[in-house]
Amino acid sequence: MKLGKLMVLSVLLVVQATAAEPAPVKSEAADKIYEAGKELFDEFAQTGGDESLEFPTRDQWNEFVTHLQSALNNNRLEELAAYEPQARTALAAFQVLPGYEEYVDWLKERLDYIEAAQQAAKNPSLPVPSASTLGIPHYALWLNRVQARPIPAAAADLLPLLKEVFAGSGLPPELAWLAEVESTFNAQARSPVGACGLFQLMPATARDLGLNSHAPDERTDPEKNTRAAAKYLRQLYVRFNDWPLAFAAYNAGPGRVRRTLDQKEAKTYAEIASLLPAETRMYVPKVLATIAVRSALGPGELAAPR
Repeated sequence: MKLGKLMVLSVLLVVQATAAEPAPVKSEAADKIYEAGKELFDEFAQTGGDESLEFPTRDQWNEFVTHLQSALNNNRLEELAAYEPQARTALAAFQVLPGYEEYVDWLKERLDYIEAAQQAAKNPSLPVPSASTLGIPHYALWLNRVQARPIPAAAADLLPLLKEVFAGSGLPPELAWLAEVESTFNAQARSPVGACGLFQLMPATARDLGLNSHAPDERTDPEKNTRAAAKYLRQLYVRFNDWPLAFAAYNAGPGRVRRTLDQKEAKTYAEIASLLPAETRMYVPKVLATIAVRSALGPGELAAPR
């Protein structure tokens, strides 16, 4: 192992040790990351590393894995925006852990949310959402961001299959672009809290949708993952009768969205956005903007399921 890799790991741990204590999250993915880091550290120590360095405890490593998720789960955009240094350091660590490239795309997407949250804080005078955008907060911000970026290279090979699956399920084929937001069209993408595949299905959700999440993990199969995501999105649309709310439920969970609607006596996503997790507040406008840029369908133009 090269010294540079250990330096990245050490900086990462220092940054995380100075962050606020998050609620612990247990997952097989977090354990795998810990074991990989420990293996790299031990390899370095055996080849002439600095013996004064100590590898962190599992609790310290869990803090590294879960602190970003804690920032994403609260509803304060300013706290998410302030997490950029930790997220960038974590990304550097993921990029040097052999075999853990599958976590890079997940973290890049979350860093995208952080940058957008910073942009929202610095530019509160962005255009007020109009009726044509269903009043979606931060939609204009995300429209500008997505318009400036190229289509992921992997999209060309996967889009025909994904669109066919969605259309065959009676859903708008434009929903295939949700894979850009979820995984950058990386079928192997994983999150440290256990989500996996093109549409980032959690193990429990995948099982409910008929997929095996253990070896072999069917979530890494593009067609099976897409069929499961289509089934879930249909369920969410039937429950909420609205795509922005369905997307919010896909990200934050249907229970969280329903409770928030009831609490506010609300009927639309725009009415409850400020009460949802920071990640969801960035996720919903990003999904809608991505579909708009890639398919020329505005937020109010996405068809209902057939």
